[in-house]
Amino acid sequence: MSLIKKLALGLAACGFSLAGATAGAQAVDLRYAHVGSEGDIQHWYAERAKERIPEATEERVTVTVFPNSQLGGVQELIDGVRSGSISMGHHEFASLAQLVDDIAVFSAPFVYRDGAHALAATDPQTSDVMQEFNAQLVEKGGMRIIGRLFRGARQMTANQAVRTPADLEGKPFRGVPLQLWTTMVSGFGAIPTPVEVSELPTALMTGMVVGQENPLTMINANGLYEVQTHVMLTGHMQNVLPVFINEDVWQSIDEKDQTAILETLDTLADETLEQAMTAEKDLVGELTDKGMTFITADDGLDIEAFRAGVDAQVAKDFPSWGPYMERIRAIQ
Repeated sequence: MSLIKKLALGLAACGFSLAGATAGAQAVDLRYAHVGSEGDIQHWYAERAKERIPEATEERVTVTVFPNSQLGGVQELIDGVRSGSISMGHHEFASLAQLVDDIAVFSAPFVYRDGAHALAATDPQTSDVMQEFNAQLVEKGGMRIIGRLFRGARQMTANQAVRTPADLEGKPFRGVPLQLWTTMVSGFGAIPTPVEVSELPTALMTGMVVGQENPLTMINANGLYEVQTHVMLTGHMQNVLPVFINEDVWQSIDEKDQTAILETLDTLADETLEQAMTAEKDLVGELTDKGMTFITADDGLDIEAFRAGVDAQVAKDFPSWGPYMERIRAIQ
């Protein structure tokens, strides 16, 4: 880790007040909730945080993980972290838009060059755009982002080959129950149909929706190959999830331990990127063996048509995002 990065981590641990410097060392158990299944990389991340945070803080901070929506769905997660009944969690940036306008720009389709760019743009210690939004999140939502994890590029699946938006016209397509996904699925040419992740396999099996989009790791971990036949390698989102913590809980942690936690989560973020890149390569073959057919640009997949449709819908539904997207795209 570079000296600049270490200095940034130390400053970030202080937060936006001196509370962390005066709190004193206290024993804290962090209730960490997420909606991911146990085979998903996001569960791996949470479990590693559970192991490494106590090690890094000499057991002054421990972690108890509640995976797979055990403490409720997305809304219950956000409400819980905001109130403090849940100490910390992770989910899409778009899930935080109810607290801070425009923070969902970090989930915008086609905004990142690759996974490394996505992690750089969302680094709460070094990204000035992220830091601006984090200050608002503390003020308006009573929580802050302290890390992020990379799940891989999101890809589209369906029970048919999809090559252009015209192939989805008039068909119900699952979206995460958030406005950004309604916008994106509309840009795909389909009818946005919100479905919680825990209900997704059933919705696909019954035909409530004809398709969905997720990283290959999630598609495999949740057994979606049993209810979907085709994968379209659109790579429309580099799926990076923010890790957020209740602000009062954060300020109850000694400054030294805050720094240790930030360093731990930063290292884990890099590891998720490495894992996701390796897993994506392996999963193409694995999912093919499980019966799925992959559609690429060589097979007529018109990614630019999807990009154009989504960009137009994003500009219409989120007109204030333009300047932020330019700044994000400029980050190296």
